[in-house]
This record gives sequence, C-alpha cells and structure tokens, in this order.
Amino acid sequence: MNSQTLPQTLQEKIDKEYLAKTLLDLLAIPCPTGLTDAIVVYVCEALAKLDIPYELTRRGTVRARLQGQLYAPQRAIVTHLDTIGAMVREIKPNGRLCLTPVGHWSSRFAEGGRVSIFADSGVYRGSVLPLYAAGHRYNEEVDRLPVTWDHVEVRIDELIESAEDTRRLGIGVGDFVAFDPNPEFLGNGFLVSRHLDNKAGTAALLAALKAIKEHNLPVAIDCTPIFTLTEEVGSGVGHAIGPDVTEFVGIDIGPVAEGQNAREQGVTIAMKDSSGPFDYHLTHHLIRLAQNYSIPHQRDVFRFYFSDAVSAVQAGHDIRHALITFGTDATHGYERTHIDSLMAISELVIRYVASETVKPHDGQASVPKEDFEEQIAWEKEFQLAGTSVPQVQEVLGPREKAKKDKSGR
Repeated sequence: MNSQTLPQTLQEKIDKEYLAKTLLDLLAIPCPTGLTDAIVVYVCEALAKLDIPYELTRRGTVRARLQGQLYAPQRAIVTHLDTIGAMVREIKPNGRLCLTPVGHWSSRFAEGGRVSIFADSGVYRGSVLPLYAAGHRYNEEVDRLPVTWDHVEVRIDELIESAEDTRRLGIGVGDFVAFDPNPEFLGNGFLVSRHLDNKAGTAALLAALKAIKEHNLPVAIDCTPIFTLTEEVGSGVGHAIGPDVTEFVGIDIGPVAEGQNAREQGVTIAMKDSSGPFDYHLTHHLIRLAQNYSIPHQRDVFRFYFSDAVSAVQAGHDIRHALITFGTDATHGYERTHIDSLMAISELVIRYVASETVKPHDGQASVPKEDFEEQIAWEKEFQLAGTSVPQVQEVLGPREKAKKDKSGR
C-alpha cells in the first residue's frame, strides 16, 4: 500500500470548513503550558467523534491510533497543544502583578494584551501594560522604557489599591495568565491570531484524520497521532513514543521573516533547526511526496527553534525525525498564516500516512549497511577538486652538494 492508491488530488476530501471551525474552537480554549486539561478534553472528544481510539498518559499527552496494513514499524505524527503564556511572579504593593513568561517570547508582544488570570478562587480579567502606561503623565519617558518582563505589569479589572486587595480576591503567586487570541479569519484566506502556534497545526492534523476516516483512505503502517503538552518549555514528547515507532513527523509553526525561506502558502519543510539537521531520508521522503503530488512546498532552516521532533531524539529514541510547518508571520506575536498552508499540511499528512516506510529494515533491531548507501551514489556526480603540487625534486632537478675545502670554506 502506498500513496499511489490515493487519488491524484485530495483537496476536495479535506473539509476546509471543519479545519477552520476546529481552529476557532481551539483558539477559544486558554492553554498555556501547564494549564492544558481543557484542550486535552476537547481533543479527546474530537477523536471520539472521528471514531479514532486514543489513550492518555499520566500527564495528559494524547496518543491516538490509526491501524495500518502492517503493525510494525510504526510512525508518529505529532503536534502540540500548549501555547506561550505567563504566570504571576509577584504581587506589587499597588496590587498589580509582575509576570514571568511561560515559553520563550518577548514582553514586547505582551504589552496591550488582554488576559485571564486563573486564581484558585476563579478567573479574573486584566490587561498587560508597560510600567509607564499614562502618556499624559510620562510623555517621552514611555518611549524610553526598556523592553523586558520587568517593565510590564497586569492591571486587574477589579477595585484594587493594594497587594492585600489582590490577595483578598484569591490571586496568588504562580497563578496562570492566559492571553486572549483575538482571532480574525479573513475572506481572502488569511488567519490572524495569537496562538496559531500550534493550534493551527493541531487543526490541520485533525482535518487530515477526519479525511482518512471518512473516506477510508489507506494507512500503510500503524500510525500514532500524538498531541503533546509541554513543547513550549522544551520537554515535549520524549516520554510518549512507543518502542515500535521508527519515524517521527512533527507539525509546527514556520517563521516567515527576513532571511527565512518559509512562506504563508504551502508546506515549509524544515531541513535544520537550532539542534542540527533533521533526518535526511525521512525529510527527503516528504519532499518527494510533495513533488510527486504537486503540493506547494519550500525548504527552510530555523536558527532559533526547538520542536517536539528534537525532544524525541534528545530523549534517546532511535527514530528518524522530520518537521513540516505552516509558514507564519510574526511568530509568538500576533501571528498570521493562510488557510491554504494548513490545507497543504493536511494533504501531505494524508500522503505520508499512505506511503511505504522510508527504509524497509527500520523495524529490525539491526539494519543492513545497504540502507545507508543512498547518500554515497557519487560515482558520476562527485569529484574532489584540487590540483596536486609536483615533487620538489621535479621542480628543482638533481643537485650536487657543494664541496668544501679542508679549511671548511
């Protein structure tokens, strides 16, 4: 079974309305790393509606299962549910809140954000403001304020004049602070919102799973879709991969910016991130699928980037790892991508699930050396450059030693 058994075009089998609605549902659920129970429940219910079995790890990572024609080797397709956010670091004397970020992002993108504070006593609303927020009081000093988390604070929308007033509400150090997404889905296909990382990738994966189930599309080998909870803080998926998994494809955000090759159309296939190159064979397998089925795509390398694919390898799993992304402008800020990019992600996932394993012997404990000869077929393509220098004797010719007289002269 391979992707040749699929129709040449799949876009009509991918429910674009379902993808967009699922993304909007996911954006409605606050879920900074550590506060992810609600979105776990949503994903479990979405999988149940698709009649896809799943199990939960102790910490809440969702592992689903698509049964393939072969049990092993297996592949995993992974997205993460957690987002960036913040926690209360300190209650100031005036009752406002100092923040510590959850995930790696700049306070520049926090300023002006509307937030929910999840206290033990309930949920409160507020705004993240620079310390000098009153332009009529501070004038040009507002523009000279440094951009750090020490220079922003949360103004809670309650009658508060002191730290005691804040504590009386039940708000305390360590409470989660979630930022509103403020989504806007435009008629031209652009999707603008906070937290597209990685709710957009999750929606694209669920749309692919829906197409596979509803249209009975082929699954070559057992596949485990995994939804993780701690990607933004670096631990990710390491604990959730079974021993039979040999291939790992992550779905995540791709930064569109100067010096990057990612685009807001098609699939951006990552060749390398801050940890090093992704697996050559699996990455080129995905590239060939995109080429063979005219899926718009481009390659890129990400300089300041970490994903679940890397956390799996660093956890010690002997797997091939790759990363496919939807190009997004202003990552970890007010992000923007295009619905066509997510549709392309969904199609590439479907093609990949239907394709044969990258290397036929990967399921074995010991792999033959023939599986490693693809990179060295260089007889005609490769030749070392350079010019050899001649021997010194060839250049200077034979020389007789100068005779010395008895006096040494």
